[in-house]
Amino acid sequence: MSTTAVVAVAPITRRVRAYFAPVNRATQAPSIFDAAQTGTFVLDTPPAPWIDLGWCTKFARRNGVGTKSGVVALRTGAPAMTTCQVRSEVEATVQLEFESWGKLQMALASGSQQMNLLYPAAGATANGSGGTAAAAVPLSAGSTATSLNVGTAAAGFSVGDLVSVDMDYTGQTGFVGSGVSAAYVTASANVASDVNYIRRVSLNVGRVVAITNGALTLAAPLPAGTPSTGMQVSRLLGFVDREGGTFFQEWSGLFVMDGEQGDRMIFHYPRLQTMQGAAEIAEPLAAPLERVRLSGAFRALPVKDANDGEMVLCFRSYLPAAMRTV
Repeated sequence: MSTTAVVAVAPITRRVRAYFAPVNRATQAPSIFDAAQTGTFVLDTPPAPWIDLGWCTKFARRNGVGTKSGVVALRTGAPAMTTCQVRSEVEATVQLEFESWGKLQMALASGSQQMNLLYPAAGATANGSGGTAAAAVPLSAGSTATSLNVGTAAAGFSVGDLVSVDMDYTGQTGFVGSGVSAAYVTASANVASDVNYIRRVSLNVGRVVAITNGALTLAAPLPAGTPSTGMQVSRLLGFVDREGGTFFQEWSGLFVMDGEQGDRMIFHYPRLQTMQGAAEIAEPLAAPLERVRLSGAFRALPVKDANDGEMVLCFRSYLPAAMRTV
C-alpha cells in the first residue's frame, strides 16, 4: 500500500499566538523550547514554563542592523574581488501588538519595571507609583499555587480581588521577584527599605475567584508555583508602569503560526529584551469607539547552540503538514 504525497504550498495563517517564559537573569539562562519534543503542543495548553499571552497582531521580525543585512563581502587581490562572505554584525528584532491587556503583557511592553498598585495604608502620602502600602497578610501552611491559606484574615479579602504574593523586602540587592526577575535593586536606600517593595514589583500575581474556609482560590496558578516559606499577600488595585528607568525586561519568546492546511511555523527567541518604552496603538472602531492595543518591540540577545557551539539569536522551525512533499 502506498500514498502519494501532495505538493507543498506556502503556509496560510490567520494570527500569531505569543508565549513567554522567564529568563534567569542572574545566570542569563533562558527557557529553551525544543520543537522536536513539544512542537505540536495544543495552543491553549503550552508546555511548562511557557505562559500563554494570547493572540497578537502586526507580528514582524527583522534581521540585520538598520537597512544592512550584516552580511558583507570579503574582497582580496588587486583589483579587489569577492572571495567569500562574512557576517560583520548580527541583530534581530521583533515587533507586535497584543490583543489583550494583562499584567504580563504590560510588563513586556513597558520597557522597565511593571509595578503593582498596592492598596495604600491609611493616611499614605500620594505617589505616582503608589504610596506606602497596607500591611501584607502572612500565608499559612498548606498554601498552593492556586489556593492561598490566610486563615481568619480571609475576611479582609473579597472575590474578585487582585493579589501579589511574594517575600518581604529586607535589604536584598540584585534581581528581586519570585519566579520572574521583576526589578534590580542596587541599594536598599533606593527603595527606602520598603518592606512591600518586592510585592510592589512582583509578577507573581493572581485573581481571587472564591474564598472558602480561610483559603483564597485563584483563577490561575501563580507563575512562581507553590508559595515559599515567608511569602505574604498584598491586595492590589491594578498595575502601573513608567517612562524611564534602568531595568530592562528580559524573557524567552515563542511565536506560533498555525497553517490552515495543517503545517506550523514556530519562532523561538531564547532571550528577548524590551527595546522601547510603554506604547499603545489606537485602532478605530465604530465612532467614537477605539480599541487600544499594547505595542511591544524587542531585541534578541545571543545564546549558544549546544549542538555546535554557534552563537545564535533565533530558531525558526517548520513542521510540514501530513503527506506534503519536502
